[in-house]
Amino acid sequence: MGIVSWIILGLLAGGIAKILLPGRDPGGTLGTLVFGVAGAFVGGWLSAKFLDRPVRHDFFDGATWLAAIGGALVLLILYRLLFGNSRDARR
Repeated sequence: MGIVSWIILGLLAGGIAKILLPGRDPGGTLGTLVFGVAGAFVGGWLSAKFLDRPVRHDFFDGATWLAAIGGALVLLILYRLLFGNSRDARR
C-alpha cells in the first residue's frame, strides 16, 4: 500500500476508534482522526516487527485493518490517560 492508502486507512481507523471509545476526547474529532493515521502506522509497524506479520499490500486485508484500528485505540487510550483530565481541571 502507498502512503495515501495508509492515510485513508488511518482516517477510517480513527473514526472507528472514536465509535469504539465514545466520549470527550482531547483534540476533538480532528485529533481522533490524526490519532487514527498515527495508529495505522504504529499498528502496522508493531504487527510487522513483533508479531512477525508483514504488512500486506492489499488495502482490504483484515489483519491490516485490525492492526490500524488497534494502533489507533492504543494511542487514543494513552493520550486520554496522559492528557485527558487536563481539560477538566481548567473548569
